[in-house]
Amino acid sequence: MPPKHWLMKAEPDSRIVKGKDVKFSVDDFESVKTTPWEGVRNAEARNLMKEMKVGDKVLFYHSNCKNPGIAAFAEVSKEAYPDYTAWDTSHPYFDPKTDKENPKWYMVDVTFTCRARSFVPLSLLRTIAAALEPPEEVSYIGEEGVSTIKEMALVTRGRLSVQRVEEAAWRTVEQLAERGGWEADGAATAKKRVPVKSKIKSKTGGVQKRRRKGESADANELEDKEDAQEQARPDTGTTAKVSRGRKRKAQDSEEDIQPRRSTRVRK
Repeated sequence: MPPKHWLMKAEPDSRIVKGKDVKFSVDDFESVKTTPWEGVRNAEARNLMKEMKVGDKVLFYHSNCKNPGIAAFAEVSKEAYPDYTAWDTSHPYFDPKTDKENPKWYMVDVTFTCRARSFVPLSLLRTIAAALEPPEEVSYIGEEGVSTIKEMALVTRGRLSVQRVEEAAWRTVEQLAERGGWEADGAATAKKRVPVKSKIKSKTGGVQKRRRKGESADANELEDKEDAQEQARPDTGTTAKVSRGRKRKAQDSEEDIQPRRSTRVRK
């Protein structure tokens, strides 16, 4: 069976939860190589992880930061098993409603593969999704590439911290990460529909011109809740420092539509 593809989010900047730093950046991930993806406390995200198989491909995504985007590639190295941090009272996302005999939450192990040669920012993906044709800077993805980005869950419902990624979208992201070509901040020039003018008669019998509706939306108009909510509140788990020098990542809130991703660093 061919591998499935996923996107999983982490926080690259320091944030303190219950006295512990839940930061987990691409630097941290590359350093530890393999980490349990613990602390997820959202049922949908948990169920997606339970579908994962060894060898499935993962996009590692920086979230809840100034410039969110895809920073690295990884793969699933261990299938879902009970998330023991849920009954660890010292963990930032301890859940008193679950226990060892009746585990509610699960996690997988994820192994770092490589950094994205070019960081792929969310702003670029939204610009592509708003375009009718590939922006000039990334014309190499073609119209098919634009279509695959438009359908990504990251663009259509950005808040979920564990997401499916279609294979075609994965290939487009790989192209972007490998070839780059845009400004450092993700700026790209999208080609928009040219307004079509039509003649209509006025009540007085004169002729006037007006633009037809339907110009393509600006990338800013496609913004979903993610950017605002990422700045206003956490959306994904990140590593939390614990006693004995270990790090752990923060969790998802079950009530929050965007689960936070969490992992404990494996030494």
